[in-house]
Amino acid sequence: MNETTDRHSGYDKRRLFLLSVIALTTTGIGFSIRGNIASELQSDLFDPIDKLRSAEMVATALGVVFLGYAFTIAIGSSLLDYIGMGRLLTVSSVLFFIGTFIVVFSRTLQGTLSLYWVVWLGMLIIGIGQGLVETVINPLAATLYPDDKTHKLNVLHAWWPGGIIIGGLIGLALGEMKFNWQVQMAIVLLPAAIFGIMAIGSKFPPTERVAAGVSAGAMMKEVFRPFFILWFLCMFLTAAAELAPGQWVDMALTRTVGMKGIWLLIYVSGLMFVMRHFAGPLAHRLSPVGLLWISCLLASVGLIFLSIANSKITGLLAATVWGVGVCYMWPTMLGAASERFPRGGALLMGLMGTGGTLSIYFVLPQMGKIFDNAKIREAGGEEAFKALSGEKLNAVLTYASQYSFRVVAILPAILLIVFGAIWFFDKARGGYKPVKIADDATLEDQN
Repeated sequence: MNETTDRHSGYDKRRLFLLSVIALTTTGIGFSIRGNIASELQSDLFDPIDKLRSAEMVATALGVVFLGYAFTIAIGSSLLDYIGMGRLLTVSSVLFFIGTFIVVFSRTLQGTLSLYWVVWLGMLIIGIGQGLVETVINPLAATLYPDDKTHKLNVLHAWWPGGIIIGGLIGLALGEMKFNWQVQMAIVLLPAAIFGIMAIGSKFPPTERVAAGVSAGAMMKEVFRPFFILWFLCMFLTAAAELAPGQWVDMALTRTVGMKGIWLLIYVSGLMFVMRHFAGPLAHRLSPVGLLWISCLLASVGLIFLSIANSKITGLLAATVWGVGVCYMWPTMLGAASERFPRGGALLMGLMGTGGTLSIYFVLPQMGKIFDNAKIREAGGEEAFKALSGEKLNAVLTYASQYSFRVVAILPAILLIVFGAIWFFDKARGGYKPVKIADDATLEDQN
């Protein structure tokens, strides 16, 4: 049998994987464009409300996308086997349209709700749409490729940075042509429409857990394993090391290295896009946990370098180290969790995604708060900051940008201890071994 139908007769694997790629690319485009227009959102919408706290406000508005993302994955994953993958992807496409419309026309729509809360609501709905994408595509990829999960999830998630590249380049081009942030934000609607239409015309397989006859009770039991809880907590920190700085990079690095930070984000995303296609051989050679340990080391060092970069060359070098570090984190965490706890099914993978996205909801506003507090402290107080202008203001904002990266560098450093211990534990047991869903005896003894 060919790859298109082996194991899932009647299901077009290539079409379903392509559909997953387009859906994830859509979320990457949205992420990139929101980061690119963050400064415009701050100056256009939030500076008139409260200039002292506007960075925290825009960071919170950007972060609420991940709140919707997180809770949708948690709830949607538990219902995926009952509602169906196709329906959830179709709803996701519609929500991208609704959320984007609300943000773009936020000034017109404000009434009983303040402008801030209208933007907040629109971002939340976009986050729910993104969460439905993540709810479907990860268990779908694991189901389509049960013997190659880590590699295929890395290849699939290469299109997250692929979307960032596309969105970043489109955003820069539209900015050069003097299109406003509203037009840039609406670009995401084209790929959203494409994957929504594709979902309507596609036939989806049951998840790996359902196909193997594993009960919902057995799935829930897997979720409460102590080792999975540890893995879930680790996802908080790996995601924070990757996504929070990524959403913040344009606002921060534009000031510190003398070039638009979105160019560095595009460059890093290009690295990630290429490198994720080679995750399989690396994970096989090092083990997924070994790959995660090295990733955390590079991510921590890269964030420290980003905090001291002060030129285009040092900014590029720092972004390279950070980008290589965070490249494999998200998909390798998902792949390793699915291989260690296969009976957890869509719920387990959804909870992993929830942990990752929920962390951004907390960390991104904190980066904004750290930035605001640092700029006020460096200026010598609120009144002193209000009086700043020109080069003095830029110097204070540069310091605050660098300081926010330095604080976040602590997060992947913590994981060096955790992943190092797991790596050592795996080696003591004969090396990392993926668990087969049908091997009940192994499952009972594992973790």
